Amino acid sequence: MERALHLLPELTRGRGVSENLPNRFEKLHYEADPDLQIDSGEAPAPKTEYFGDPSRSILSYNNSPDVGFEVSINPYRGCEHGCSYCYARPFHEYLGFSAGLDFETKILVKEDAPKLLQKELSAPNWRPQAIAMSGVTDPYQPIERRLKITRQCLEVLAEFRNPVVIITKNFFVTRDVDLLAELARHHAVAVFLSITTLDEELRRAMEPRTSSPPRRIEAIEKLSQAGVPVGVMTAPVIPGLNDHEIPAIITAAARAGARHASYTLVRLPHAVAPLFEKWLDQHRPERKEKVLNRIREIRGGRLNDSHFGSRMEGEGIFARQIDSLFEISCHRVGIENGGPRLSVAAFRYSGGVQIPLF
Repeated sequence: MERALHLLPELTRGRGVSENLPNRFEKLHYEADPDLQIDSGEAPAPKTEYFGDPSRSILSYNNSPDVGFEVSINPYRGCEHGCSYCYARPFHEYLGFSAGLDFETKILVKEDAPKLLQKELSAPNWRPQAIAMSGVTDPYQPIERRLKITRQCLEVLAEFRNPVVIITKNFFVTRDVDLLAELARHHAVAVFLSITTLDEELRRAMEPRTSSPPRRIEAIEKLSQAGVPVGVMTAPVIPGLNDHEIPAIITAAARAGARHASYTLVRLPHAVAPLFEKWLDQHRPERKEKVLNRIREIRGGRLNDSHFGSRMEGEGIFARQIDSLFEISCHRVGIENGGPRLSVAAFRYSGGVQIPLF
């Protein structure tokens, strides 16, 4: 096991899921003692643990035609935000953990990320291009306040003037407005605030450690006022649960200064499907069958579709209705579907040497 960081333990105040499902790669799994209770009658809340990640590279590459970027940075593995629907949960199984509570309570920290990023951007074979931060887990989850790894990576990106696209559910992104504004001067940054719902009660149950909807709208406003290109990511759209909120989300974001919008449909790979079903049982039992049936409608009769070309957009009449609603909502408020074009023209190697463009 990777070395544990010497940080003060933090008690949880809410988690996205309530259990650890067995790891599909492991023969043994842990089961909590049902008789172990605390005075309130509830099971003891798990603490968040942090571990050092010994990765020797920081840039991850993909060749998916469904993803709008080829390269990404993920300073953290696992995410304390605890979103119940998160498609990234199964990645924790490759580490020997569960996709359930482990995903949001056992966080791997890439302490060397800034140094590794500087090394990789300095390499002769690096082809300047937009980097996504983060393609898997949120770069502004709670531990970032202490470790500042995301900020240090942004400092490197600003030094090289390498374009970056940030996706987050956290108002805390505004801490780095100075670096983001500097990158914006070179058309080298775009920030998307992911807003799943404007319903605070639903947000607390579904995304327990994220910023509230008003705070995310406020973040859009602050970034826009600072000259940072900012957009809204209505993701994931969960048919039967939050799809009706698309017009309101896009309207609120546009009024705050968002000029771009995008969306993806909910994905429930591997252990995420049973975890989300359990979440529906606990928080929205009256909607469970409607939500699951609508998901099956857009996923060819299944709860998940991993095929390129359909996994992000879905298929069938309900998927088309969601896409039309999104397009109409964007058109009504004059917001652009997609993101801004970023430039690599200002890229320079560390020390200020700018590369020639042909």
